[in-house]
This record gives sequence, structure tokens and C-alpha cells, in this order.
Amino acid sequence: MVKKESLDKTGAWPFVEAKKMLRERKTFIEKKGKITLQTGYGPSGLPHIGTFGEVARTSMMVNALNQISDFPTEIITFSDDMDGLRKIPDNVPNQKLLNENLHKPLTQVPDPFEKFNSFGEHNNEMLKNFLDSFKFKYKFQSSTSLYKSGFFNSTLKIILENYEGIMNIIIPTLGKERQKTYSPFLPICPDTGHVLEIPVLEIDKEKSRIVFDNNGKKLEVSILDGNCKLQWKVDWAMRWYALDVDFEMYGKDLIESAILSTKIINLIGKKNPSGFAYELFLDEKGEKISKSKGNGITIDQWLEYASPESLSLYMYQNPKRAKKLYKEIVPKAVDDYLDCIEKSKKQNELQLLMNPAWHVHNGNVPQEDMIMTFSMLLNLVETSNADSKELLWKFVKKYKRDISEKNFPIFDGLVSYAIKYFNDVIRAQKKYKTPSESEKLALQALVKTLEKCTDDMSPEDIQTLIYSTGKENGYAENLRDWFKLIYEVIFGDENGPRMGFFISFFGVNETKELLMNKLK
Repeated sequence: MVKKESLDKTGAWPFVEAKKMLRERKTFIEKKGKITLQTGYGPSGLPHIGTFGEVARTSMMVNALNQISDFPTEIITFSDDMDGLRKIPDNVPNQKLLNENLHKPLTQVPDPFEKFNSFGEHNNEMLKNFLDSFKFKYKFQSSTSLYKSGFFNSTLKIILENYEGIMNIIIPTLGKERQKTYSPFLPICPDTGHVLEIPVLEIDKEKSRIVFDNNGKKLEVSILDGNCKLQWKVDWAMRWYALDVDFEMYGKDLIESAILSTKIINLIGKKNPSGFAYELFLDEKGEKISKSKGNGITIDQWLEYASPESLSLYMYQNPKRAKKLYKEIVPKAVDDYLDCIEKSKKQNELQLLMNPAWHVHNGNVPQEDMIMTFSMLLNLVETSNADSKELLWKFVKKYKRDISEKNFPIFDGLVSYAIKYFNDVIRAQKKYKTPSESEKLALQALVKTLEKCTDDMSPEDIQTLIYSTGKENGYAENLRDWFKLIYEVIFGDENGPRMGFFISFFGVNETKELLMNKLK
């Protein structure tokens, strides 16, 4: 266990939020004897990486709570699968089928993938598979199941009892036209099966029934047992109430919803959970990632190119800062992860608690030595023309004879990721420079410099000789342009690895031959 002194001093956000929640919910937690954290998911489209981020961050909160509290914890992952299908996602098949089932609860919409009983069930299973692959501990709850089983019935009665008060909270926030049609209750049409957003004409609190006008036909239905669902903000408050939620984090776009849901749960007799609003994820264009658009990078794609741990670390970093999520950010995310592991070896307990790797690995940070950065490995894939894991490892072992796949499991994973990422993402983006005559002369001078080098020279000594060659061949005033030239000719990019280290690893003669081939 971590020392209390370190726990008291740390400013790592999972600990900060955990302490805040324990202060705000102390009485309620002591009374029920456990801590309940909730994450929400709207299964109107395939689960996206933002959903993973919410569960990952909440799990980090749980790790912190386990260090500072003796109360058992549980994460409820709630699927709002009784929502009506409002629009058709762009990234799913059988668009016509979905169009024919618009406005039905997601668990009543046929599965366009033809694998499960409904679209809602398909997306729920996708979510659970994703979360299971990361070994998250959670309790899955389906909105449809809890409504239809009667679990929510007692809370729904309380909502109806406070109908007027809830209307007074919500109505002032709506436009004039929306005010005319708004009701906290959305009845399921007995004729079409649609989730109806229509005004309620009458309520019967004693019988738990509502009356509404359905295209000129006056209908009366029970609010219980899944005959109705609640509008979003009221539903959120009801969920907090019924599940006794102590903590929930949510995107910045839901802050206003959280304020209204807080007013509602306070009205019906309970204190709101502790909250944490995180910034949104953006795609490469700076647009919000959307399940229906399918923009940004998917969980599956990230896991093709990098480890689950690197993704978790990316989620840990700066949760209150908007972050871009697309394929090109993966190498830096991986290198940040490797850097955190490397730093952990020299850190004391308090410093470790501030290290993202501690939170990713729940205090058990791996101690593997880092052979090279992921960015460097990508350069090696290119220059060695390695098209298989075995071939790249053979190349690595040529210069690092004392290492093996078995003893370096993190690096072993990186080898596979690097080949896949280079071929899928980088190769098409390469723009190799054809050097001018003056640039050729400078690079030919670099070839002559390499002829004087040996493989047993230190990377620093090789780097010094490269500096000197640049200074002597027209780049004395701007060595940055010198290295930019080398990178553009060899790697097809304006940036690259530290050349002394690269040459030391890749081999002097190999680098010389590579450069000479580029100058032909």
C-alpha cells in the first residue's frame, strides 16, 4: 500500500476527484456501505473511443479510491438502449432497414448486422466486448431491462408525484415551440412502437397513468413496466436516484444537462452525485467525434497500431483539455507511454503517484528497459525494408545481441505495431526530397564522413561529426536545415530521429549505403 503521507500530498486528478467525492458523499456512502460510480452510453451507433475513455478514467478513480478508502466500489456501465432511433448512423449497413424502424426503441430496431436480436443489443455487445478486452471491472445495466422489469417503477412514481415541479425546472430552458410539446414522459405508441415526444394531456398520480393525444386518438397508458420512458435530463436524474450513484463523469457538452438533472434529483428527495466534466475528443479537423459520423480513430484501429496501455495513458492525460484523436497521434502517445515507464524507475513514491503509468497499471508499473522509441522503430521499419516481425527482430538483434523477445515483451509488441502502422498510415504520406546540386555535395561530404566512422563509436561522437560536416558544407548558420535535409532525403519527412543514435543502431555502412542510394 502507498503511504498515507504520499496519498495526502498527491495532486494526481484521480486522487483529487476521489477525495472530493468522499467529502461530498460521506454520509450516503457510510449509510449504504459501498461506492457506486456510473458511466453512460447511448447505443445509437457503434461504441467509439470516447466511451472507452469514460470507463478508463472512471476505473482510474476506482484505483485511487481503493488506496484511500475501505469501502467496496462498483462501476455501473449504463446503456440508454430504450432511446428511440432518431437518425441513422453513416457507418452501418442496411440503411433502408434502419430507416423503416426510425423512432422505435433501439432494442426494438432489427440488427442491421444480422447478428443479434436488435440494433441496441448489437451495440451493447460491442461495448461489452471492447470493455472486456481491456479487463475493466464493471456491472452492465440495460435501460430497457430496468424499465421493463419494474426496477424503475418506484422512482417513476416519485417522478410523476413531482410532475409539476419537474416541468417548472425544464420548461424555462426550452424554446417556445418546444415548450408546447414537452413532457418528462415519452410513451411507447401501442400502434407503431415509436417513442413518442408529445404533450401529456392528463396525469393520474394514484394509478400511475398518463393520457396523451396520438393523432386525434386519446390514449391512456401506465408509466410503469416499460410502457413509457423518460426524457433525457429527467431520465438521468431518475437513474442517479434509483441506482444510488455517488459519482459520474461526463463530457463538457452535458454540463447544462447535469445542472438540470441535479435540480431534479434534489427535488425528488436525494442529493446529486459528485461530478467531473471532461473535455471532448476531436478528429483531425477539430470536429467533435461522433458515433453516428464514425469520425476520428476507433478502438479497433488504435489496438492495431498500439497497445491498450498507450491508449489508457492517452486517456489519463489532461482530461479537462480538448484532445485530438486520429491515427497520426498514435506514435507520440506510444512514446509518451514508454517515457513514463522509463521515468518511473527513478521516481520516489509521491512522484510515482503523479506518473500516468502508475494509474494505467494500477501501481504496478513494468520495469522493462526501453530499447528505442516507437518513432525510431518506425524509421527502422522503413530503412530496413522489414515486412515481418521476424525480419525486424532479426535486424534488431544484429546490433543488440543480448536481447530477446521473451525478456522484452513491451518492445516485442512494438515491433508488430510499427510494421502495421508504417504500412497503413506512414508509407502513403512520405514525400522524399530530391536534393539540389549544392545539397548533393553536402550529403556526399556526409558519406565521406561516415567512411571515417566505425560501429563501435558512441552515438554522441557520430552526432558531433555530423554537426561538423554540416557546418563545413554551408549550414554553419542553420544546422536545423542541415538535419531537415537529411531527414527529407532519407526518411521522406521534415523530422526524424537523432542521427547519431540512428546510425549507431542501424549501422555505419548500412547508413552510408542508404544515403548513396538516395543520391543516385
